[in-house]
Amino acid sequence: MLQWLWNLFNGDPNSLPLGLGPKVKMSLKYYYDLMSQPSRALHIILKMSNVQFEDCPVALRKGEHMTEEFKQNVNRFQRVPCIIDDGLKLAESIAILRYLSAKGKIPEYLYPKYFLEQARVDEFLEWQHITLRITCSIYFRSIWLDPLLTGVRPSNEKIEKLKNLMEANLDIIENIWLQKTDFLTGQRLTVADIFAACEIEQTRLADYDVRIKYPKIKAWLKRVRAGCNPHYDNAHTYIYKISGTAPNAKL
Repeated sequence: MLQWLWNLFNGDPNSLPLGLGPKVKMSLKYYYDLMSQPSRALHIILKMSNVQFEDCPVALRKGEHMTEEFKQNVNRFQRVPCIIDDGLKLAESIAILRYLSAKGKIPEYLYPKYFLEQARVDEFLEWQHITLRITCSIYFRSIWLDPLLTGVRPSNEKIEKLKNLMEANLDIIENIWLQKTDFLTGQRLTVADIFAACEIEQTRLADYDVRIKYPKIKAWLKRVRAGCNPHYDNAHTYIYKISGTAPNAKL
């Protein structure tokens, strides 16, 4: 396991279990790292939408996004995911989603065009940025990533505080967003579910099992995975392996 982690952060990317084939020249280039939650979500959406793109993985662990070349030629903000489409450089996963939808690349069942249905999906996407995403991300970074990089573990008090902040938003998912429906914005899977699921799945790395406390989220995650596979499992290969948790593992 330690050797695999060493290879993950320092080794030859060709030795990693990406399952990706050789690059193919396309007008759309997609830059991503599957250790990034929004990168995974957008990757799943692109695959489900049968969008043809040039595969451009970026190793965040190696700082490939921090080079001057990346800043000048790919993304001025030096983050992933991002795209280059016929010369247009575009950052931010939701902006990319809406751009590709406007071009007719994303099917309406994933991102509706009818304004009432689209408004519900957008409502969640806007809500999650400063709620679910930020609290899950901070918990993951503080409990797993920062100690891995620095060797310093946060105090029990800090861990408890971060968990409470995260669970306040998981409570909202459980009791409001999933109160009466199978999915976050209705009875059908949309991009809202995919973005949210990728955020929640990241907490596996910090030894947090959302299924223990949240039965509705547990059932919802199973529905999202089933609706997105095989692309969901392919995108979460890292998460399953590093966390040591199989997607169907019983409690």
